[in-house]
Amino acid sequence: MNYKETYQEWITNPYFDEEVKAELRGIAEDEKEKEERFYTELEFGTAGLRGIIGAGTNRMNVYTVRKATQGLANYIKKVNASDKGVAIAYDSRRMSPEFADEAALCLAANGIKAYVFESLRPTPELSYAVRKLNCTAGINITAIIRQNITAIRCTGKTGLKLRRRMIRELWRK
Repeated sequence: MNYKETYQEWITNPYFDEEVKAELRGIAEDEKEKEERFYTELEFGTAGLRGIIGAGTNRMNVYTVRKATQGLANYIKKVNASDKGVAIAYDSRRMSPEFADEAALCLAANGIKAYVFESLRPTPELSYAVRKLNCTAGINITAIIRQNITAIRCTGKTGLKLRRRMIRELWRK
């Protein structure tokens, strides 16, 4: 599918909410913006997925968070570790709590327990929680220094950054 077809899919598919569709209708006449949002999908990089918040496959939004979390859930089920659960932390940046909730809901839909912190937590506390709770993984919804860039970062059972092999496994299409 090219970017125009993907854009149309997001506008017409009932899976996508009205707020997203309204945002996308607002760029209907801006071909460059449509291409930027849909020419590719965000990809897992060093320990996670990061991008500008907004509607589109090349943006961070609840749909890309779900896709990333589903990749993690698939891996957890594949290695028979569903019973250990996943710790989830978030910071104060825009959409962090919402993305944490989406990740938890996706894990729950896959029968995987999610331990979501009830308030903001720093990254080291997530690493500690993964080890203390004997989780199979951790998810940290955070941001990088640039404004409007949010990331979903995953840790392994040690609470440390994922290995490249595991990252490739998570993001298989």
